[in-house]
Amino acid sequence: MAEPLRHADDSAQASPLDALPRVSARAAPPPADLAALVDAGVPVVLKGLLAHWPALAAGRAGAGTLCAYLKGLDRGAAVPVMEAPARTAGKFGYGPDLSEFNFTRRSARLGDALDRILRLAGEENAPYVAIQMLPLAAQMPDFVAQNPMPLLPASVGPRLWVGGPVHTRTHNDRDHNLACVIAGRRRFLLFPPDQVANLYVGPLDNPPPLSLVDPEAPDLARFPRFADALATARVAFLDPGDALFIPRSWWHHVSSIGPFNAMVNYWWGDDAVGLEQPNDVFLAALLAYKHLPPHERAYWRAMFDAHVFGDDGAAHIPPAQRGPLGTMRAGERASLRQRLRAAFLKS
Repeated sequence: MAEPLRHADDSAQASPLDALPRVSARAAPPPADLAALVDAGVPVVLKGLLAHWPALAAGRAGAGTLCAYLKGLDRGAAVPVMEAPARTAGKFGYGPDLSEFNFTRRSARLGDALDRILRLAGEENAPYVAIQMLPLAAQMPDFVAQNPMPLLPASVGPRLWVGGPVHTRTHNDRDHNLACVIAGRRRFLLFPPDQVANLYVGPLDNPPPLSLVDPEAPDLARFPRFADALATARVAFLDPGDALFIPRSWWHHVSSIGPFNAMVNYWWGDDAVGLEQPNDVFLAALLAYKHLPPHERAYWRAMFDAHVFGDDGAAHIPPAQRGPLGTMRAGERASLRQRLRAAFLKS
């Protein structure tokens, strides 16, 4: 048996986060059950979802075997590589002034990046290197063919993440996320979407916005509301072959446990565009409402609560006369989009 890789800063030691309530787990569902998982809107661990994957078999055989498998499928294009110095302890996040991150981004050949990750795993005071968000449909189409995901349409392409014991600071996604571990072990710390005010999230203009709080060592004097976020948190541990479904907007902090880790993930569901894209509309709302005096913001807050987030704000109006306050038909939606486009063109 090959000697296991070790890293001077291996993060396998116990953490207080390990004692948090666990995300529920179930056996891998049939494809027809995915819609129910999405509608439920809560994270769930899917045990053994990848049992049929050759990539999982390679990962279980060892880090070198998995890297050789990936190299054999590579088409030669450059891949995205992130690197953080040893002093960061592998905690990928903001730099001191929030205008940049504490890691660098570059491109490299896949084989060179994998070799470096393996080599650094045994070195003292080594930097932390990771391949992140590599689109496999373009880079390794044979991987996609050999390791199919039955729960999702073929149009949803996977991305590859490989690296050492790194930690990605708390953030969320606009898409649903299916995170699938093929080597190593990962811990996901999850917070409900409504905890945004308790997570002290950084600036929106440096995406993705990250929490300023280190959940492994939170500074509660500086970030006191984080204690309230922790009261809502739950944790998921993923072994090789497991997957985690994360509904869109759920906040998650990801820790790779051990010196070598590999994961494939799928993002899907953020299909709205233009005037119906929620994030863009949110930014427009910042532009429209943020500068208003308190009494006017209070009015618009009440309007949103009644007619956007509430269910019965227009219940007193006959259904045929509710217009955009009711359930809009396709023609009514198109008419409203046209009206808004005309209004925005005046700005």
